[in-house]
Amino acid sequence: MLTAITPFRARSWRFRPAAMVPGMAVLALGAALLVAGPDRLIAQIEGDRGIIPVASSSDIEISGVEVNATGKDGNEARINGWQEAARKAWAKAGGPAMSDGQLQAMVTAVVIEREQVGPRRYIATLSVVFDRARAGQFIGTGSSGKAAHSAPMLIIPVLYSGGTAQVYEVRGPWQKAWAEFRSGTSPIDYVRPSGGAGESLLITAGQPSRRSRAWWRNVLDQFGAADVLVPAARLERQWPGGPVRGTFTARYGPDNTFLASFTLTANDEAGLPRMLAEAVGRLDAIYAQALAEGKLKPDSTLNVRPQLDPALAALIAAGQAADAPVAAPTAAPSAAPTPEPTQEVKVSTFTVQFASPDAAAVDAALGAVRSAPGVQGASTTSLAMGGTSLMRVSYAGDLNTLAEALRARGWRVTVGANALSIRR
Repeated sequence: MLTAITPFRARSWRFRPAAMVPGMAVLALGAALLVAGPDRLIAQIEGDRGIIPVASSSDIEISGVEVNATGKDGNEARINGWQEAARKAWAKAGGPAMSDGQLQAMVTAVVIEREQVGPRRYIATLSVVFDRARAGQFIGTGSSGKAAHSAPMLIIPVLYSGGTAQVYEVRGPWQKAWAEFRSGTSPIDYVRPSGGAGESLLITAGQPSRRSRAWWRNVLDQFGAADVLVPAARLERQWPGGPVRGTFTARYGPDNTFLASFTLTANDEAGLPRMLAEAVGRLDAIYAQALAEGKLKPDSTLNVRPQLDPALAALIAAGQAADAPVAAPTAAPSAAPTPEPTQEVKVSTFTVQFASPDAAAVDAALGAVRSAPGVQGASTTSLAMGGTSLMRVSYAGDLNTLAEALRARGWRVTVGANALSIRR
């Protein structure tokens, strides 16, 4: 398994805004505090669960290099093994003959996949990373510099194991495999959350099954992503300590569209990390092929304003038609429609409480309130899926007038202190 990374010099790191606590998670935390209390909430997010992804450098990595070296002691045997690994990796990459000193000048890191250290012997499987600026002129990188590059893609690695599905709830091997994947040479711009703090509440195994574009847009905006990739792994153990069979599926987009699937097998638990690392590489190749075929374009429906439910739109149109005869006599027959009020109306901010059993109910409530006459804007301030959520409404008028406008649209309204409660 991957146990250490030994850098030869500092490298630049590039992370996405996933290090920040997402705004949607903050809203979920606030709602959970009101319902469950701070003690239970801390229990849901405490513990070490985040794994920071490795730097997405464009260096050249050669993996799966096996060495068997000896020395006067274990430390010398390890050094000899790493030098042997550099020579084998260079030959595997198709580089010309060079001295050990020249090779070591181009090596930036040695990644230990698996090792055994004895008194005078070193047996290991290693990955050797060469600096692209120095080594790229000697070995082919497979890239002409003109290859297509994807838009930022949020990755949600879902693991099915032992009858449960997880993403960031615990430190799982599938998340670890994606965190350790060196994506610098991939045409896919992966946005890999660490999974720490509130990210484990925002991104769950149930998120890929949601279809609400408004909900997806809020999630993607937290990480600066344009679309989503969902690589899923299903692990089946034949018996304790025996073979592990993995089924891996590549999906993408807010509709969880299927791309491809394949299976791999590890002889035992010790071989599981290597199998998962191989699966990550094959999934990356699948996504790269889909990008080349034009399938990984960001979903255009994620950037449009959510459409109202047809039944709700018809109800709004009927209400507007009923109000039209009243407003008609006040306008001059030949005059173009102009704003009726001649004096400024004070815009006030009110809180509206509404039931939110699912994302569709949230979209419907926001659309209905925004369509009411006099409403300047409406946005959620607290989301509690399956419970009661809150929205902040800017309205040109008083609270009672807003309540009457919502009642006219079929809502049952309860007026409180600078707040309303609406329900169907």
